[in-house]
Amino acid sequence: MKIVIIGNGIAGTNAARFIRKRSEHEIVLISDESWQPFSRTALMYIYMGHLKTEHTYLYEDWFWAKNRIERVFGRVNRLDVQARRLWLNDGAELSYDKLIIATGSLPNKLGWPGQDLAGVQGLYHLQDLAGMERHSPGLQRAVVVGGGLIGIEMAEMFHARHIPVTLLVREKSFWGNVLPAEESEMINRHLREHGIDLRLGAELQSIVDNGRGGAGAVLTKEGERIDCGFVGLTVGVSPNVGFLRDSGIELGRGVLVDAYLCTSDPHVFAIGDCAELRQPAAGRRPIEAIWYTGRMMGQTVAATICGEKTAYQPRLWFNSAKFFDIEYQVYGDVPARLPATVSSLYWEHPAGKKAVRINFDTATKAVTGFNLMGIRYRHEVCEKWILDGAPIETVLQQLSLANFDPEFFSEQEKQIVGQYNARQGTHLQLQSARKLDLVRRFLISKSSI
Repeated sequence: MKIVIIGNGIAGTNAARFIRKRSEHEIVLISDESWQPFSRTALMYIYMGHLKTEHTYLYEDWFWAKNRIERVFGRVNRLDVQARRLWLNDGAELSYDKLIIATGSLPNKLGWPGQDLAGVQGLYHLQDLAGMERHSPGLQRAVVVGGGLIGIEMAEMFHARHIPVTLLVREKSFWGNVLPAEESEMINRHLREHGIDLRLGAELQSIVDNGRGGAGAVLTKEGERIDCGFVGLTVGVSPNVGFLRDSGIELGRGVLVDAYLCTSDPHVFAIGDCAELRQPAAGRRPIEAIWYTGRMMGQTVAATICGEKTAYQPRLWFNSAKFFDIEYQVYGDVPARLPATVSSLYWEHPAGKKAVRINFDTATKAVTGFNLMGIRYRHEVCEKWILDGAPIETVLQQLSLANFDPEFFSEQEKQIVGQYNARQGTHLQLQSARKLDLVRRFLISKSSI
């Protein structure tokens, strides 16, 4: 059987890897972005000088020949699902028995005047990184539009080279549609402390031509002009599915797939950022453009294609990021606005750089989510507490279990428990080291991570 995979990001390469682990099928991997698959989340560290491009490659050079995975550099222009054939931009034609679409995302452009000028771009592909490099020498100011994770990454990249940055955020607080108010305000402060010109409640109106076909300034809807030589558009991404519009594959925002990641054609699958689940699991979104879901989808579709029909089951929601030097982790359900049925314990360090939020069901006391700022907790411990419906008071007494590495990370558990006691009138105590060791062994033995 010949399996063709369009896209060599984490989803596509993981599919290829696990198909090879399970079978001797012919595998062809197509990309027009890079010959070597790389870690997309590491792009910022290349620009900042922490890594070289080759340090971000997912596999060594020898991996592809050893695993008999053929790579093709090119863009797919057309797909004929009836004939099971596709055509590349150079006219080459390929047939397939099974096709996996893993084409990722494209940065959003929302129709602003001037959005196609030179020096106006997003940050998703290697080519975007090259564009930032071209426009950085002599750059006096960059404007970044959008208050999400990619926006703050781009701001940090320019900041690392001492290029002034203005960050336009439409919301009243950074990432205010995702983070609860306290965490969002912490990031507002942190950005300003690092010298970022954060403009909250500011919207882009248009981008002004510098007279040479490049960005010269932005105009905001509030009537302000900000001179700049680069504009980063980081207002989210959309599935990269334009080439499929006339293919016969059913589309929504992305490629519509069932629980087995199969499209409307039984020989075609879609995974990663471009896949849209028809019926996502409870608490999950139809499209989740994050690294670990793409990786899981690749492994899942490989099992199905190789004869072991397997449904995609992403389990508990998890995400992580860095806001300059504040690490962020979320496990489970921590919405920006607290539902009436949920209570929240929020503790913040007096220095304003660390915080822990634990959400729990008001009626049953079962823990439902963790938000961590500047503090790292163990994934398997938090996940098990949430999936088991552990009561908040049990979690608090065992909280030291979650500390990622007590030898290198300071412990804040006593203060967090003390805050709960003060609020609830309880007298909880952290469990002894010996008892915690027994619980730790139990959790590890039962963990499915």
